[in-house]
Amino acid sequence: MSESEFCVVCGSTGRELTDGVCAPCAADRTTLLSVPDHGLVVICPHCGARKQGAKWVREGSSPLLGAEDLAPFLRIHPEVGIRRIHWEETSSTATVRDLTGTADVVFRGNPREVKVRFLVRTEHQTCTDCSRKSGKYYTAVIQLRGGLERSSNEKSGPLHTRLDGTWSALMAESRPEWRKSISWRQELPEGYDVFFTDTLAARGVSRVAKQKFHATIKESASLFGRKDGQDIYRVTFCLRFPRVTTERLDGSSPHARLEQ
Repeated sequence: MSESEFCVVCGSTGRELTDGVCAPCAADRTTLLSVPDHGLVVICPHCGARKQGAKWVREGSSPLLGAEDLAPFLRIHPEVGIRRIHWEETSSTATVRDLTGTADVVFRGNPREVKVRFLVRTEHQTCTDCSRKSGKYYTAVIQLRGGLERSSNEKSGPLHTRLDGTWSALMAESRPEWRKSISWRQELPEGYDVFFTDTLAARGVSRVAKQKFHATIKESASLFGRKDGQDIYRVTFCLRFPRVTTERLDGSSPHARLEQ
């Protein structure tokens, strides 16, 4: 840079210039970070999911506002990098919070501190999944049953204890999105019925039960109704789990043996 080049705003020399203006002066004349005057966050009071457009995301989140809720409202200049931002609540009502954010940013290699302030309103709406579960909605059911060969000799109490343990192990092997679609579970003398809001999830769980827990599967479907001119079916997966005993061979690791 030539020593004759200087910032047209402050007159400083020896600084990197963009369009004749040094970075500190450009920062003073540029909106580095901003937020709208008002924001809205829609939260499901049951599972903590947030509504983004037409979709619900982040199930299991805290029902309280956090930095992750506020980040989408930030309008960031393309040349700005945010190192850290701290939010402080200056006042609040039952549904509206007055928030001030203090951000450490970098603009053209120069660190600066920027403050933003806006009002955020929270609104509670029941998400689609929780609404379906509370209304006992389901598209598929998994029937947990004992094995055919000894089911008549196994009393209800031990049967339920065994199926409980098997189901817990099966859930540990299942995908999180499959577990999310479980609506409710009903206890019956012959076992359990587990109701799902997603048929593909129920089918996935059933396949894992067959592959890893030696269950047999019987699948059937019944007509539930029609929508947009198409038939809607509810699918039943009957899973039968043979009785399993665990033995330790030669004093080492346990091995499962299926009783015939």
